[in-house]
Amino acid sequence: MALITKLHFERLAQNGRENAVRISKDGQTIDHFPVVKLFTPDGSATWLLSEIDPVDNDLAFGLCDLGLGSPELGSVRLSDIASLRGRLGLPVERDRHFVAVGRLSVYAAIAHAEGRIVA
Repeated sequence: MALITKLHFERLAQNGRENAVRISKDGQTIDHFPVVKLFTPDGSATWLLSEIDPVDNDLAFGLCDLGLGSPELGSVRLSDIASLRGRLGLPVERDRHFVAVGRLSVYAAIAHAEGRIVA
């Protein structure tokens, strides 16, 4: 299974372009809905990604949780996620059933309160 489908990639890229335009206009960012959820099936790492950098297509932005109790908003390389393996050696997977019900900031607020991504 592909880590990110073509449709996901296109939406992530569109969100990245929209944010780049917004930042250049007024320095603010758009609080997008997460597009894709990635996770380690044999670990506790989870990523909710909302956009891809319009210049560097390997650089995504979202809510990142490595399972250490301190999820953070930030950037991550898709190639780094793809190279990770969990405790049993299983690769990162995409949650095929994930549908965002709120903006990334809502997931971040809940994750900070819970110490983990709840999605």
